[in-house]
Amino acid sequence: MDGALYRAIMRHQAGAVTVIAVGEPGARNGLTATAVCSLSDDPPTILACIRQTARTHDAINRLGVFSVNLLASDQQEIAEVFSGNRGLMGENRFRKGRWTTLVTGAPILEGALASLDCRLEEQHRFATHSIFIGGVQDGRVRADAEPLLYFRGDYWDIGSR
Repeated sequence: MDGALYRAIMRHQAGAVTVIAVGEPGARNGLTATAVCSLSDDPPTILACIRQTARTHDAINRLGVFSVNLLASDQQEIAEVFSGNRGLMGENRFRKGRWTTLVTGAPILEGALASLDCRLEEQHRFATHSIFIGGVQDGRVRADAEPLLYFRGDYWDIGSR
């Protein structure tokens, strides 16, 4: 199948918008991703797929920890910053939003719909991406927020549609 056709088809699958983040202040990296899902609740694990050429990919390998931050509907600008659409790289992306840490020291976005603090358990390479399996060490939830979704190549706030 042609890659462009495949991408067009997959844009019809609505997905949660996340920011995957890694590193300490001054040397952080992060990116926007929708290829993230729960793997198991026993033990709590999450799966995240990241392009092997991304700086975040190498930082996760090096540090062995990362966070997955599910964005709320009021955080579209953060999604755009971490997707690279605002021209910012590395630490400069973290100027948007307030960031803290939990157990592993990975960056956690305050005010996210939910955040998962993960320790890298396994990595599997496939073609252009790696599948990272993270053991969830801690997490937070913002129960009063609605999710930011990505559908048909655009961000969606289900509360306003």
